[in-house]
Amino acid sequence: MGYFRENIDKCEGYEPGFQPQQKDVVKLNTNENPYPPSPKVLEALAGIGGEQLRRYPDPAGEAFRQAASEVNGVSADYIMCCNGGDELLTIAFRAFCDKKRAVGYPVPTYSLYPVLAKLQNCKAIEIPFDGEFNLPAKLAAAGAALTVVCNPNAPIGSFVGVGELASLADEIRGVLLIDEAYVDFAEDNCAALVKDFDNVIILRSMSKGYSLAGLRFGYAIAQPGLIEGLMKVKDSYNVDTVAITVATAAIKDQEYFKENIEKVKRARESLTEQLRALKFKVAKSYANFVLAESKDRGASEIYNKLVERNIYVRYFNLPQLSDKLRITVGTEEQNDKLISALKEILSKE
Repeated sequence: MGYFRENIDKCEGYEPGFQPQQKDVVKLNTNENPYPPSPKVLEALAGIGGEQLRRYPDPAGEAFRQAASEVNGVSADYIMCCNGGDELLTIAFRAFCDKKRAVGYPVPTYSLYPVLAKLQNCKAIEIPFDGEFNLPAKLAAAGAALTVVCNPNAPIGSFVGVGELASLADEIRGVLLIDEAYVDFAEDNCAALVKDFDNVIILRSMSKGYSLAGLRFGYAIAQPGLIEGLMKVKDSYNVDTVAITVATAAIKDQEYFKENIEKVKRARESLTEQLRALKFKVAKSYANFVLAESKDRGASEIYNKLVERNIYVRYFNLPQLSDKLRITVGTEEQNDKLISALKEILSKE
């Protein structure tokens, strides 16, 4: 039609994971938390009245900022609320990148990054991980205005040490955005780096650890100077009253949150052991999913056989990933159904 900018016309949009509509499925393809959110979340949701919905929301989400600041050991002006972690990524690309200002990131990683680069019409400097998924040394020298490191990395599940990312922040001249959407399932995080580096932004999501994927809420942690600049780019009312209320209730209930996280971690270790017993190659994961490679059958074949059994995992037909399946850690019952199906699939010639 000729209406769109050339880069938009040529760009393939981000493809979210398939969302099956039938109820009798085992859904292990989009990394939702298999357990429900805190009961206090449902209480807060039920308490929202018509007067709150009639009015515009608090544009900064101050109630959540205060709660998140206490959890993360920073002041509230270090926090910015977002409509999911993806909105923070969009804001950062808009704020720091253009035709003359590139983004850099190691690959393979979250497949939204290259899409955002194309939408922003900026150069994407993609530097491959090595076979052990170590942070590429060349990343610091790339000269990018925005460097993004997904940590734990999706869809790999690998983790780069806090010290390495501190060194990276110190070496680069631009901004380092550490995408910690899955960090709740790891043993460490980089939140403390914002106290020492004025060029570090931490991305956090309420979708994974807090079981709120359907809500769309995330937040940034960074020094106030960066937060003020990012605030200029966000939508006027980017998070709604319901989201602020529910996310605040969730992050305040740390006891329930920690119990849920431990359940997922235990299930992750059990799932890893069972997959390895079926001769899958499974690297250690620090997220709520595992990346599994079968030497006996092709990943796409296994994926299709699982779909026939109403079991959904994630298959990426991409370099370094086309021989692997990303499997969300489910409940014990879901994981058992997956393992039983895999035993059946792998036993047939």
